[in-house]
Amino acid sequence: MERRPRKSNRDEQAPREFDQKVVEVSRVTRVVAGGKRMRFRALVVIGDHKGRVGMGLKKGMDVAESVNKAVNQAKKNMITLPLVNETIPHEVNIKYKASKLMMRPAKAGSGVIAGGAVRSVMDLAGVKNVSSKMIGSSNKVNNVKAVFKAFLSMRSKETMKALRK
Repeated sequence: MERRPRKSNRDEQAPREFDQKVVEVSRVTRVVAGGKRMRFRALVVIGDHKGRVGMGLKKGMDVAESVNKAVNQAKKNMITLPLVNETIPHEVNIKYKASKLMMRPAKAGSGVIAGGAVRSVMDLAGVKNVSSKMIGSSNKVNNVKAVFKAFLSMRSKETMKALRK
């Protein structure tokens, strides 16, 4: 008897538009009359390695549900970075709640010099050379939100020229 080769779903899936990284999954509880209700909160960053990146933070009854919700939110919150030679266009100092973030453009070949949560965002955004430092909070959610606030404050050289005129 001849066996048929198995069909796998992996072969049929189209390549995804964005890569995703689950930065943090935490268990959260709320107290109700009958006891405690447990849910999961997922922080997900998605990006195409070409300057487009998004972040999502959502809760769900299980980990998979919360991650899927966070990915859908991240797709809605996409931003485009003004990259210059695979680095950021200028230095940025930003404060978001208790997190302070310093980011500086770096020379080609120096790589991503950044800590945990910031490194994930930089890799998915396509920033190849950057030097950054997080000061203050070690809260991953606030650190990622600080990076996005810094990205939104960045201006390309063309934009700056247009503003000066």
